[in-house]
Amino acid sequence: MRVYLVIIDETEEAHAALRFASRRAAKTGGVVHLLALVPKQAFSAFGSVQATIEEEARDRAEILANGAAGELMVESGKMPQIAVRVGDGKTVINEYLGEHPEVAALVLGAAPEGAPGPLVTHFSANAGSLPCPLFIVPGGLSEEEIDRLS
Repeated sequence: MRVYLVIIDETEEAHAALRFASRRAAKTGGVVHLLALVPKQAFSAFGSVQATIEEEARDRAEILANGAAGELMVESGKMPQIAVRVGDGKTVINEYLGEHPEVAALVLGAAPEGAPGPLVTHFSANAGSLPCPLFIVPGGLSEEEIDRLS
């Protein structure tokens, strides 16, 4: 079974990547894995404050991932696998790919203008070392164009 890994956040690029991956999964009999990233907070001398900030960021990421999962469930009838991880995005994604050899493609969305985004920049520059293909969904595509291409 094909597994499409989508990095989920609050950007339109992530929504485009999710739409593309969900359509591809439906057409290929695959599934979608959602990975929400929670950046590690800078060290604070007030440990309880830092812990509270990290907990709130994790809660926001879980709410976002569950919302995206609900969207997928409505559209495809399949519940995606959800993971929320704390740490540097590039490192966390590489670790996830190492733990999940069943992932058939990493699907990222590029910003519609300017730089494509830090994850797209990093993974496109290092695509040769990835254990799976990298799909980059252009941020300027409409939902209809994404549907046509997926």
